Amino acid sequence: MLMHICCGPCTIHPLKALRIHGHDVTGLFYNPNIHPYLEFSRRRQTLQDYAQKILLNVIYPEGYPLEEFLSQVAARPQERCVYCLTNRLKFTADLAKKENYDAFTSTLLYSRFQKHDLIRQIGETLSWQTGIHFHYEDFRIGWNEGVKISRELGMYRQPYCGCIYSEKERFCK
Repeated sequence: MLMHICCGPCTIHPLKALRIHGHDVTGLFYNPNIHPYLEFSRRRQTLQDYAQKILLNVIYPEGYPLEEFLSQVAARPQERCVYCLTNRLKFTADLAKKENYDAFTSTLLYSRFQKHDLIRQIGETLSWQTGIHFHYEDFRIGWNEGVKISRELGMYRQPYCGCIYSEKERFCK
């Protein structure tokens, strides 16, 4: 199974749940929404360090498509989440198909702050379009456990979803 990963802390519970159920998981860190670049790098490094500890193979596509992301959301910031979620899940589904994975999923299903129903809808639509099964699971049940473990491990825990709009909403009151 190919699992889109937004960050290290959000990987803890979904990976555990999937492995308990016998899934062989490969991670994918594809997040052009994360800004600024230093935030992107910090989240990537946190995941790299964690993945090494837990023996998780993670794919890290080259590049940082900042301009593409911004060009798609700048004119319609109120619709940014639909674009962002679709873009990341489509990239995951397309790679899963290309590399012959049986299914794809995302750690986005772990966060209490994400648009869970929208993620599920997009994943199921992409599944129908690509022929690759979208593994839906409500990973939010492991939220407290994941937070506890990430703090015990001293992992960087980001204070916003990643895009510059959410950073503004969080800090510019």
